[in-house]
Amino acid sequence: MVIIDTTVWIDYLAGSVNPETEWLEREATAQRIGLTDLNLCEVLQGIQDQSEYRRVCTHLLTFDVFPTGGVTMAVAAAENYRSLRERGYTVRKTIDCWIATFCLMNGHQLLHRDRDFGPFEEVLGLQVLHA
Repeated sequence: MVIIDTTVWIDYLAGSVNPETEWLEREATAQRIGLTDLNLCEVLQGIQDQSEYRRVCTHLLTFDVFPTGGVTMAVAAAENYRSLRERGYTVRKTIDCWIATFCLMNGHQLLHRDRDFGPFEEVLGLQVLHA
């Protein structure tokens, strides 16, 4: 399963062309693709037009959407943040810690365009799909 990060969804929906959006366009029907409930929320929050909101929501709900909450995830994400900080890396957003930890815990690859995931890949072994 490849989890698509918000950074890629935003570019894809805006029609931006980059290696990640090209991969998503090419592989959307060939690969098993999903997103987390947090990614869904982030993408939908940024849409101002109501008809566009409904269209995008309907489209994103055709993919697997994974719930990511709970005590176990919260503790694991905090431990990963602390582990990276001890090694000199500061992850800027809690949501990135959460998404990376979800992927680590569930063995999913992540397709992203966000530098905060780099330490998760380099230090903690996050499986990143390099488009």
